[in-house]
Amino acid sequence: MGAGPVVARPREAQAVGRRPLRVILDTNVLLSALIRVDSKPYKLVRAWLDGRFELVSSEAQLEELRRVSRYEQVRRYFAPAEIGWLVNRIRERAFVIKRLPKVDIADDPGDDYLLAMAAAGRAQYLATGDKSDLLALERHGVTQLVSVQQLVSALKLR
Repeated sequence: MGAGPVVARPREAQAVGRRPLRVILDTNVLLSALIRVDSKPYKLVRAWLDGRFELVSSEAQLEELRRVSRYEQVRRYFAPAEIGWLVNRIRERAFVIKRLPKVDIADDPGDDYLLAMAAAGRAQYLATGDKSDLLALERHGVTQLVSVQQLVSALKLR
């Protein structure tokens, strides 16, 4: 057995035996979905929960969600229980990468784990609200880096 990333696949994908569209939603997109249910980020989370794509996440992202949920400026938008609900759904239904490969590419080192997720999870898309740093890369391996609007359009969400 190699020293590559360790992943946990959802039971549904294993049972079907096919590889669905894989998408990474940046942490800022996930948080934005919790703030406004009429937003494009919410449409993406709803599409994932409805089975339109397989969400790729990681222990690093789940830890970031938990950490950010403790910030006072974030807590005014939602209760920690809402973050807990989202973290639990991700654990239950997403393709969760346990250990990420080392990546040192992004201008913001805090974004490198997202690119590591893209590589390890072989995601087709990484959707971010980060207008400058990540989107400027355009692609990382097989993963296309897109805005939330671009992904909403690609998935033909209303």
